[in-house]
Amino acid sequence: MRQKAFAKVNIFLKITGMRGNYHEIASRFMIVKNLYDEIEFVKDYPNKFNLIGQFGCELDKNTIYKCYLKLLDIKPEIEQFFKDYSVKVTKNIPEFAGLGGGSSDAATFLNMTNIYCGLNLSEQELSQIGCSVGADVPFFVYGYESANVSGIGEIVEKFDEGALDIEVFTPKIECNTAKVFTMFREKFYKELSVQEKNRLFGMKSVDILKELTIEQANDLYLPAITLYPNLITQHSALSTQHFYFSGSGSSFFKVKNNG
Repeated sequence: MRQKAFAKVNIFLKITGMRGNYHEIASRFMIVKNLYDEIEFVKDYPNKFNLIGQFGCELDKNTIYKCYLKLLDIKPEIEQFFKDYSVKVTKNIPEFAGLGGGSSDAATFLNMTNIYCGLNLSEQELSQIGCSVGADVPFFVYGYESANVSGIGEIVEKFDEGALDIEVFTPKIECNTAKVFTMFREKFYKELSVQEKNRLFGMKSVDILKELTIEQANDLYLPAITLYPNLITQHSALSTQHFYFSGSGSSFFKVKNNG
């Protein structure tokens, strides 16, 4: 009972509008095949839900635990299973880095629980549960290598391409997603047109990266470097190698053998 929970990068990330307090996005998500956490169900009879691993938050704020509580509400029979099995997470994906590690862990947990507890929930049902925990979770539930993601993260459409060979660099800077979005709203707010959204959604990822600069590809880059100026220094050392910015940061990425 062990599965990989892959990291992701945002090939591009644009804001298309607001839905209440939430930002609507248009983004190309792509998994990073060489960077992943591992989720394992270990039969050690903990007699209550038990999460094993090194995490940067308390249990009640952990995405896996939040998904467990959501599942418990609709499928109370899982309580007995997790009295017998602990959830062990081997962390390799940096946290607070724009790589979706917590969301990927949560989605992998949902899929594994669905299988091993025989819940027979559809991908759409799992996605809805995941979206209530984190905006990136639905993408990982579906397991696509590349997808166009829109809405507040709940609309996931497979894009027909394989994952590129991606190199990730994560500086020792923890970016606060909520603060980055607030800075975007206050100083950098703009909305992507429907025409440009459709154009980007139809392009291959490698072509998008060849066309756009780091600022053009990710609406959150300028807000992030405003809040965390040390990111500028980090990017300056990488800029000649065509690195891009994932999510709200702090990770940079490039396609290997692509400059």
